[in-house]
Amino acid sequence: MIGIAVLTAALGAGGAVLGVTASQPVSLTDRAAIEKIVREYILTHPEILPEAIENLRARQLGKTVADNRAQIETPIGDAWEGAADGDVVLVEFFDYACGYCKASIADVDKLLAEDKKLKVVYRDMPVLGEESLAAARLSVAAAMAGKFNQMHKPLYASGRPTAQGLETIRRKLTIDPKALTSTAVEQALATNLQLQRDLDLSGTPAWVVGDKVLVGAVGYDALKAAIAEARAKRTTP
Repeated sequence: MIGIAVLTAALGAGGAVLGVTASQPVSLTDRAAIEKIVREYILTHPEILPEAIENLRARQLGKTVADNRAQIETPIGDAWEGAADGDVVLVEFFDYACGYCKASIADVDKLLAEDKKLKVVYRDMPVLGEESLAAARLSVAAAMAGKFNQMHKPLYASGRPTAQGLETIRRKLTIDPKALTSTAVEQALATNLQLQRDLDLSGTPAWVVGDKVLVGAVGYDALKAAIAEARAKRTTP
């Protein structure tokens, strides 16, 4: 049997419907009666389960974001755009071999053009193979050298990462080849991939803004709505 506290957290309004909260004393008789009511309701309305599970997952992710906010929102080097002291930070986890990430550039550019209080932080999440990892190493090394924005869009524009293409960009930016496998670069990527696991990010692009985690090329409208929600929560007492 699913516990009352878990059901209340998952269903959100469940406690209000039943007139019981986890903080109130509940006798064994009341508990049995409540669990019977909940069970019967779920059996009659099984369509609520996906929504309840997603609601619980969102709450858990929100706590994970809050617990790791400083690490998530602090950029590596100059891997960011927009307002240095933005009131809302949109974090993108991306992979240079991801076509959906490339397609999302236009959405981010539009948001930055319209919203002068927005800061966008970029975090490499190389999950699509060795070429992705090589591109991420160059990206982090460039960011640490203050050259991220000189290589970010050009690297996407050059097509799917290849050894030759990455070497061309490295030479153009005069990035020391030893920097690509430095301890600092490896540690930065390890941190990003640990955040990926902690946030249960299943693919790229993935976005963190406020207490929300969005996965996929969700589009301009969804990102703008999430930014507005995060900003409203900051200004609400």
